[in-house]
Amino acid sequence: MSNALTFDLDFRVPPGACVALSPLIRRVVADNPGPITFTGTCSYIVGHGRVAIIDPGPDLPAHVDALLQAVKGETVTHVLVSHTHRDHSPAARAIKAATGALIVGCSAHRSARPLAVGETNVLEASADLEHRPDMEMREGDAVDGPGWRLEAVETPGHMANHLCFALPEERVLFSADHVMAWATSFVGPPDGAMSDFMASLDKLRGREETLYWPGHGGPVRDPQRFVRALAHHRRQREASILNRLAAGDRTIEAIVPMIYQGLNPALSKAAALSVFAHLEDLVARGLVVTEGPPTLTGEYRLA
Repeated sequence: MSNALTFDLDFRVPPGACVALSPLIRRVVADNPGPITFTGTCSYIVGHGRVAIIDPGPDLPAHVDALLQAVKGETVTHVLVSHTHRDHSPAARAIKAATGALIVGCSAHRSARPLAVGETNVLEASADLEHRPDMEMREGDAVDGPGWRLEAVETPGHMANHLCFALPEERVLFSADHVMAWATSFVGPPDGAMSDFMASLDKLRGREETLYWPGHGGPVRDPQRFVRALAHHRRQREASILNRLAAGDRTIEAIVPMIYQGLNPALSKAAALSVFAHLEDLVARGLVVTEGPPTLTGEYRLA
């Protein structure tokens, strides 16, 4: 089977519309499109009568109103949050205030590693530091309602506290930002870690879900093939970085334009952090060396 990674860029839905995806699942897309969020954050409603909302998204009044209108006449028992990026978690507080639902899922914001001395967290603006769940979910923990059960699957990598949620009744996984059909997941230190991300991909390959509903874009079909291709894509990116080091490049600033040809300038910081994540992993595995702990401005060479 091919390891070629093909992205689905045809996903187009009107923001705010509630669309039934299956007997148990409805989706409302937030109006927050961008180079990282694609067409916007996908919020999911699971069940009927007594329902759960997964990743209520950014605290945009129009999006919160659309979600509340979609569940009008129903009881929202739980608001599940996959991770604490500001395009996924802040609206949980508004939904709780309006419905009395419990906020459950990922822990409060935490990073995969501490910052190095003098290093600035360029991702700080994207982190929801106010997130405080009523109940943290760990591997295998579940919440349920009439005809549905949502089980936590720990998938650190994109963020240290990232969770996916399995819905056994339909053999689907809400994969949030860990696996998406429109792009590779962003992994950037200190909040994310490439070693964790790759381990989480391996973990999903051992599961039996037949469809993923991601945090942005359309569904991931044939997810086992897609996850294999995603892991292969990351290994190819790693090989490109090693090749640039072999060619004499020593800094992230020098590597990025060589391996991201025609990069959208809006994604330059994200690309630098992605290369940094790979270099951290390569240093930990003894394939690359640097002076002191890996940093964004450090110099690197092959071991």
